Amino acid sequence: MAGGAGSRLWPLSRNAKPKQFIDLLGTGRTLLQMTIDRAARFIPRENILIVTAEKYREVVEEQAAGIPGDNILYEPFKRNTAPCIAYATYKLLAKDPEAVVAVAPSDHIITDETNFVETISAVMDYAAVHDQLFTIGIKPTSPNTNFGYIQFNKDQHTEPGTPKEGFQVKTFTEKPNLELATVFYESGEFLWNSGIFIWNLKTIKEEMERYLPEMTELFNPKGRNVYFTPQERDFIQHSYNNSPSISIDYGVMEKTRKAWVFPADFGWSDLGTWESIYSYISDKDDSGNIVHANTILGDVEGSIVMSSDKKKLVIVKGLKDYMVVDSNNVLMICPRADDAVKEILVDLTAKDKGEYL
Repeated sequence: MAGGAGSRLWPLSRNAKPKQFIDLLGTGRTLLQMTIDRAARFIPRENILIVTAEKYREVVEEQAAGIPGDNILYEPFKRNTAPCIAYATYKLLAKDPEAVVAVAPSDHIITDETNFVETISAVMDYAAVHDQLFTIGIKPTSPNTNFGYIQFNKDQHTEPGTPKEGFQVKTFTEKPNLELATVFYESGEFLWNSGIFIWNLKTIKEEMERYLPEMTELFNPKGRNVYFTPQERDFIQHSYNNSPSISIDYGVMEKTRKAWVFPADFGWSDLGTWESIYSYISDKDDSGNIVHANTILGDVEGSIVMSSDKKKLVIVKGLKDYMVVDSNNVLMICPRADDAVKEILVDLTAKDKGEYL
């Protein structure tokens, strides 16, 4: 899934080119390219589908070398993850009704890729012969308020002998406040919601049609030969015109009785905020600064200093726990706190400065 806006990483991540299309970590590969590379370790490239926004067509075609054109699905409008998954599901049903599918965001980071490949492969094998909906839960390392949480039932687990142990889901909770997140973390019964799902097509089709019948009706061609034909684009335009905006979590996973979670620990981060960037990147200077710019720093601690123009000299003095981000037509200087960018974006919208978003 490569259609998100990544607004919390503004001004580096913009509407025109959000974070999944950016080399955030200086590796020479964008987050989308790293996701494709990771998937290609256990899935043939001809079996990798990308769902993205129509307006990102040019950048996706440039970055998704080796992915067949028919495997890039363009959404005419943003409608959250349930329509995105419905589109991919019905298109795959037209090609391979017996397929087992792993659904993953394109803007996450995985550090232990071998562990990741082993985990996803094992769960895909399990999903091939079990009619449940599986998600991957990340073992929490702190009471983080930026993630959703999954509570699992320790007494309801997969049968002995399976390569990975999974548990039936009890509850899903959206990003909690710190007090509740601390309770979740200390209980040992909760995992972070990674947004990674695994299932066979038959089961997800049945559960979407059970809990989101009006939406799935829009993507079901009912025997017509639409997908993989020139008629697909007009059909999808109509589908998205009439589809609600709803997440797969809220629309299906929180309602189904078939939700199961597999705990994992493969070095996951969604890099959703500047604070998560600061926590994730270990390459800091002696004063705890992340510096991706040509700089002269004086009395600067715990800060992020980035510039997209490497020829520009950035001089910063006397800042602690701040962000200095110079990206295209925006220079942002603000505290490193998670809610700082959110407040700035609200101000820009209120002041009709949308051209900077």
